[in-house]
Parts: sequence; C-alpha cells; structure tokens
Amino acid sequence: MPPLDIEKFRQMLLDEKKRLESDKAWLNGSFNSDSGELADFDVNHPGDTGTEMFEREKDLALNENVEDLLEQINTALVKVENGTYGLCDHCGKPIAEGRLEALPYATFCITCQSRMEGR
Repeated sequence: MPPLDIEKFRQMLLDEKKRLESDKAWLNGSFNSDSGELADFDVNHPGDTGTEMFEREKDLALNENVEDLLEQINTALVKVENGTYGLCDHCGKPIAEGRLEALPYATFCITCQSRMEGR
C-alpha cells in the first residue's frame, strides 16, 4: 500500500473545518439575531409559536452537529501533526485511502467500524 499524501488530507481537513466554522457562524448569527426568547403568546398564533420553537430546536441540533464534526476534524489534524493520521484507533492498521477521501476524519478502518456497528 503506497503511503498517504498527508498534505492532501491535511488540506481537505482544513477546508472542511473552514466550511463548518462558516456554517457555525451563520447558525449562531441566525440564533442570536432574535432576543433568544419565544415571542409573546398573546401576539402570535399558537402555530407561529410552535414553528418558532421548531426552528430554534433545529438550529440548536445543527449547531451541535457542527460542533461534533469540528471536534473530529481537530482530532484528525492533531493526528496529522503527531504522525498517526490514517491509522485505525482500534487495531492500528492503516485506514483505506478511499475511506479517508470520503471521510477524512475517520478514526476506524472499515472492518473495525463495521464490527462496532454490529454488522
């Protein structure tokens, strides 16, 4: 198996990190643009209040997902720096390049990932 082009993957990780940080800024701007409180029940129709609550919950869930992905990317970047990028966290074997191209912050080889998911 030829060695990984670590610089290519480092750049992929940095590009994804930049995209996610932009998404996070937009989500936080969207969430913080209002007072952070639900509108007065006397003014809005109950359906409007429900929609507003749904949108806030959706934004919070999206923000949590972005945070999780950023954490995974930062972990992968640390691995790039310490020379362990591309090695499975469970078995220590190399992670297939195709898997890393699809998911550059993957921490498990496909075999270990499948076992963990019970497949």
